[in-house]
Amino acid sequence: MDLFRAAGERQRKKEAPLADRMRPKTLDEFAGQEEILGPGKLLRRSIEADRLGSMILFRPPGAGKTSLALLIARYTQARFERLNAVTAGVAEVRKLIQEAEERLALYGQKTVVFLDEIHRFNKAQQDALLPAVEDGTILLIGATTENPYYHLNAPLLSRCRLFRLSPLKREDVEAIVRRALADRENGLGEYKVELTAGAM
Repeated sequence: MDLFRAAGERQRKKEAPLADRMRPKTLDEFAGQEEILGPGKLLRRSIEADRLGSMILFRPPGAGKTSLALLIARYTQARFERLNAVTAGVAEVRKLIQEAEERLALYGQKTVVFLDEIHRFNKAQQDALLPAVEDGTILLIGATTENPYYHLNAPLLSRCRLFRLSPLKREDVEAIVRRALADRENGLGEYKVELTAGAM
């Protein structure tokens, strides 16, 4: 059964979109965001030491919010759970929190919850998160393209550190493209694609 599952997982990864296959697997592979992820920066040190607090990653689409959250999952010993605010309801949030409480009590393992598009949660949904964030049952990583000061409840916001991501620079995009072209396992390396001078 495990062999079938492993084979299925390999096939799924092979058929995943290129952008998904090329997500960074280390902090050094992460393109851009030097202001928050450069050597010695607070967020980078927190990730490397696995001493995270709740946080909100915000602003432009395509800046790497989801990639950063999934990268944190690779570094942390905590259980990593992923929700999308468009599809998750209060019942699902409460179930996740209950499981996190049990995990912490039984095994001493923390739970990191990545909540994409957190601005889609209404007040009641955000309120359901608050006690668990407050007492450390979960560490929340919220991602949003909106201004969190307008879309998140003040009590929840006050318990999270805010990290504003910047649009990717030209050289960041070039680095991502070149890595995808060179990577034979997950990228396009086996196809020996060559870019013309003006393609970038």
